[in-house]
Amino acid sequence: MKIHDLKCWPQYFEAILEGKKTFEVRYNDRGYEEGDVLLLQEYDMREMRYTGRSMKMLVGYILQSDVGVRPGWVAMTIIPTGNACLERR
Repeated sequence: MKIHDLKCWPQYFEAILEGKKTFEVRYNDRGYEEGDVLLLQEYDMREMRYTGRSMKMLVGYILQSDVGVRPGWVAMTIIPTGNACLERR
């Protein structure tokens, strides 16, 4: 199991918090595997800074190099771990 520290744009961070977004699509430059943990840190692109909010998500099923997924990319189901830090700095 690896922990991947990733930036997450505010609109996607909110959608994950609300339970609307249950997947993540990423370039697979990190060797993502089922059972890994994504540490998603909210990052404001306009301000070019982290907001201080973060959450951990468990990687479930991974779809790669299949219909609808470009070579080198993955689509992963993400499962809440219940570990979110929602305080803004």
